[in-house]
Amino acid sequence: MAAVSTALKPLRHPRFWLGLWCAAVLAVIVVCLIPPPPLDLPQNSDKLEHLLAYFILSASAVQLFGGRRALCRVAVGLIVMGVGIEWAQGALTATRMADPVDALANASGVLIGMLTALTPLRDVLLRLQRR
Repeated sequence: MAAVSTALKPLRHPRFWLGLWCAAVLAVIVVCLIPPPPLDLPQNSDKLEHLLAYFILSASAVQLFGGRRALCRVAVGLIVMGVGIEWAQGALTATRMADPVDALANASGVLIGMLTALTPLRDVLLRLQRR
């Protein structure tokens, strides 16, 4: 936990924010492995959902973690998680199927979210906490 603490930005309640982010990661894992709800959506619209979910996880990580090394680890971890979930959907569930294009959408969301580190948006949470 000490290594994680040193990688976090100097937030007012770092454990709260880290816990919230971890809960979001867990929620994505659970939602991706439970049986899908019966929705009548356009074909392949789930790719946008994958991209958005991983963008949110990644951009949120940019708010929490400081330093290039920590962000690279988070990015790699999220990409591995996305690939692992796709594998698990095909191997461990009867109601889901693995889709490599979903894994690509996940990875794209991670990379786009990480790009927020190069913008002034990278410290929105820090600025909000200073108020």
